[in-house]
Amino acid sequence: MTPEVTGIDHVFITVLDLRRSETFYDGVMKLLGFRKGTGLIDGEPVIHYYNRCLQYSLRQASPGASGYNPLAAGLNHLCFQVKDAPTVDVAARDLQSLGVAITPPQLYPEYATDYYAIYFNDPDGIRLEIVNRTRLRDVICEKWADLKEFENPLRKIDAR
Repeated sequence: MTPEVTGIDHVFITVLDLRRSETFYDGVMKLLGFRKGTGLIDGEPVIHYYNRCLQYSLRQASPGASGYNPLAAGLNHLCFQVKDAPTVDVAARDLQSLGVAITPPQLYPEYATDYYAIYFNDPDGIRLEIVNRTRLRDVICEKWADLKEFENPLRKIDAR
């Protein structure tokens, strides 16, 4: 039996200034329904934000570490999925009330006809996204057994 990954368990982000990032993420993660925990790993402080499905953790970068570059090897951006487009609008409004600069909520039909999202950056410039759950994601889940090869599922689904 092949193991099936059913989600991302946790994401660990290294930041240039842990306290500055904590201030930013405390507000952002609270409005996204995450809870906060703190602890030590290898004697160094870490901050954990978690919900039912995901843990998002922060740790201080090593002294002299360079800043984030979304086009260097590594993480380009991280996307949080919410249930629908109105929830993206609520997140946008709430983020703006925290003073977070966001892109306007909008459709991105180049990704899917109902792909509705916002983008914003954390204090280190790490690009974050909030997107609605799309019909395409639901169709992929519904038709998973029919998608046998490594392929763009859009082609197979759109062909029907």
